[in-house]
Amino acid sequence: MKRESKRQSGAQRRSARRRSKAIKWTVALAAVALIGYGISQMSTVAYGERQLSMIDFSGLSAAQKRAALEEANEARCPCGCGMTLAQCVATDPNCPQRTDHISLIRQMVSRARAA
Repeated sequence: MKRESKRQSGAQRRSARRRSKAIKWTVALAAVALIGYGISQMSTVAYGERQLSMIDFSGLSAAQKRAALEEANEARCPCGCGMTLAQCVATDPNCPQRTDHISLIRQMVSRARAA
């Protein structure tokens, strides 16, 4: 009777270890997948085509559009507000230099189209 219960408890321990190991691997793989997904979603383009609807991005390839958007999102607003051009145009409709900023972004789009 004792041997039989020892065998059962040994089998139960092995089974529990296998389950525990499987759970650990599953959690580790899920964490790696989540990190990979997070990295893939990172972008240097905070304000995109949707937020800059007054700019015509038609006729640009994906790479050209990305280049123009990255430039607009990196260029600092010349009025001294501390925002980027894209941020200022997308979020501040009352900026006195907004039309100039839109023109600057349109120039960036033209340069991207020519490249």
